[in-house]
Formats: sequence, structure tokens, C-alpha cells
Amino acid sequence: MSDFRRPETIEEYYENFAQIKPLMNATAAYYESSRCLFCYDAPCVTACPTGIDIPLFIRQIGTGNVTGAARTIYSSNYFGHTCGKVCPTEVLCEGACVYNHQDVKPIEIGRLQSFASTEALSKGERLFIRMPATEMKVAVIGAGPAGIACACELSALGHHVEIFEAKSRPSGLALHGTAPYKITNQEVLDEVTFLQEQLGFQIHYNQPIDTIREWKDLDSAFDAVFLGIGLGETRKAGIPGEDMKGCIGATEFIEGLKTSPLETWVGKQVIVVGGGNTAMDACSESARMGADVILLYRRDKDSMSAYHFEYDMIRDAGARAMFNTVVIEIRGNEKVREVVCSKTIVDNGNLSIAPDSSFILPCDMVIKATGQEKQTSLLDLFDIQYDGKGCIVTDEYHRCGETKYFAGGDAVNGGAEVVNACAEGKAAAQSINRYLLKEK
Repeated sequence: MSDFRRPETIEEYYENFAQIKPLMNATAAYYESSRCLFCYDAPCVTACPTGIDIPLFIRQIGTGNVTGAARTIYSSNYFGHTCGKVCPTEVLCEGACVYNHQDVKPIEIGRLQSFASTEALSKGERLFIRMPATEMKVAVIGAGPAGIACACELSALGHHVEIFEAKSRPSGLALHGTAPYKITNQEVLDEVTFLQEQLGFQIHYNQPIDTIREWKDLDSAFDAVFLGIGLGETRKAGIPGEDMKGCIGATEFIEGLKTSPLETWVGKQVIVVGGGNTAMDACSESARMGADVILLYRRDKDSMSAYHFEYDMIRDAGARAMFNTVVIEIRGNEKVREVVCSKTIVDNGNLSIAPDSSFILPCDMVIKATGQEKQTSLLDLFDIQYDGKGCIVTDEYHRCGETKYFAGGDAVNGGAEVVNACAEGKAAAQSINRYLLKEK
């Protein structure tokens, strides 16, 4: 059973979704920074997809130069604050910390990063210097982490950048798909505002580019285009009854909960299907909304793609898990009432249904964490090549063939961390800059 009571007020909601990485105060940050060994060829830097000079910014915090620390962070990662809170630091920078080899707690790099970035954001510190303006114009499609990182870098290089975003707010899954106990909506929005004010790029909200006319207008008005379109809705799982009321995709569920927490319906008995990090978030969030939650995964625990600490979090929230279990059918009278399940057998990696193993679990809600659709219809509109998995094909410079189109983020890598999207967006911007200068 869930350890949480269903929140009835926004105050109770925030209490249930308290931040798992609370902000350090100056004293705690000083003492934590003093533990760093400032390794030569520090493995934490190599483990960071954006290559932040971690020993440098920690040393700057320790010497009281918090603004300098923030500048070091943002010089490598335009989403320095967001990534400090949502990155799986346990398997990236902190996971590479040399203290792990000495049975000593690794440096809390993520929290130190959040401390420095929070200081900079709250004080509006000037961190960036823009180069003289050029006459080049770049369109960015999608105001997610990849698109905004690309826009930031291009703006810093002096180019005019306009972002076209289909939703009413930024910043992709960082806002709409990240669990609220990792970062609040306001923190993400504040960071985007901070970047816009300092770098001057524009964002056009509620402006999807999804018609030939819009595409042609865009193509003629801009010298280069970056595609940071991300992924689409949760894909169909092929389970009979999945169109029934009460069955929802995990990303849609998380988005609803983040944007309208008290208005989002959550069942009393929830089944979550999947074994990735999104499934863990859906489990933990529905449990924090007071639901009795069971995670179903078709293989064993060790086969899950979810990080171990994410799984530990759902257990801490009171969710249960059943492994080697697959949903055969979702039943109900227009609305979910129960799921029919079977046990599975894995033989040399091949999955099969165990005979005579069918059983029923009552529930009033099913959340499918079965992956997201690729936006191939949009790519067809742009005449952009994609592979058999629906991912955009780019060269090593993030360019789409011999065109003025570039791409990065989930639409290219198939779905990774926010920090990977930031790294790809910035790298693509540098390639776009070289392309523009060559064309000019």
C-alpha cells in the first residue's frame, strides 16, 4: 500500500512531492566542496555528457566564488540548474567519483551544481557575453532542452534565433515529463527565462510547424534549421482494451500531473506496465497521490532498464512489483476494471508465456510506460531521412545530409537524458555556426 495520503490541497501535494535533492545552504555547500580531491583527469568530468569542469566549479564554491562556479557550469551546459537536479548523477558524475572505490560517499556534485546555479538565477547574474550580431537567422523547432541549448549557443555567437514550440510552455520533457519531486515547474521556467533575458533568442509558443505551407515559409525565411522535436505520444502496446477509459500513457500521465496536479485523475488501484525510468516515475508519482500501485514487468528485475535507485524510490513510496508478468488483456465496461495477466518464461533471451499461468488483478487505472512514438510524419514533411526505428539520421556534425537542416536530442538518439539533449543541441549549434560562416 502507498505510504502517502491522497492530497486534497496544493500544499498537501507539494508535501507529498518534496524535492529529493533539497537545496544546500552556503555552509553545507562549503563543507561538501571541501571534501573534493580535485582529481587530475577527473573521471567525473569524463562521465558528464556536457563535460562540465566539475573540480573547478567545486573549488570555486569552496573559495566563495559562487558566481564563478555558475559561470563554469553554464559555459558547458546551458541547463546547468535543471541538470543539477534531474540528472542521474548516481550513474554519471557521482557514479564516477573516486570515493566510490574507497567506500566513501561520493561528492554530491548535483546538489553543489544546483547550489551555484540557484545563486546565479536568483540574483540574475550576468554569465554570458554575446558576440557581435550577424545577419544570419536560424529557426529552432522545439523548445525542449536540445532546442534551447542550440538557441543559446547560436545566440551567444551573434546569430538571430527563433524557436517554434507547439506547446504553450517550454521545455520539453524537462518540464512536462520529469517527476515533480526532482524539479518543480517554476524552476525549469525560471531557467529558460534567465537564458532568454541574457541571450535574446525568441520563442513562439503554440506554433507547431506541421503543414507544408508552414514548412516552406520557414525554409525560405531562415538560413538554417535545427530540429529538436523530441518524441511523440506513448506508443500503442497492442493490449486488447488499452483504449478504455482509465488506461493512459505514462508521459501523458506525468505531464497532466505536473501541469494540473489536483485536476489530474489518479485511480485507487493502479497498474503500471514497463521497466524503464519512466515507469518508475509513473509508479512513484501515482503512489504519492495515494494510490495502491503495482508495477508489472515482463522480464526479471535485473533486466529492467531503469536505474536501481529509481526502483528503490518506488519501493520507498509503497509501490509493489511483479516480475516475469505480462498483461494479456485490459477488461472493463468502457472503464478499466481489471487486467488479465500471465507469467512469462525467458529461455536464452526469448520470452514466452508460461502455460496455465493466467490470473486477474483488479484495478481502476492502467499506466503504460511502453515507449514513445517517433514523429515520422513530421520528418516526412521536412523530407528528412530517418532510420528503421524512426530516429533522424545525421552525420557526425548533427547535419541531416547535404541540407541546411540539423538535429539533436531524443528525435536523434531515440530517448536519453536531459543532459544528453543539452550536449547535442550545443554541439549542433557549433556545426550550424560553421555552416553559416562557410555559406556567408
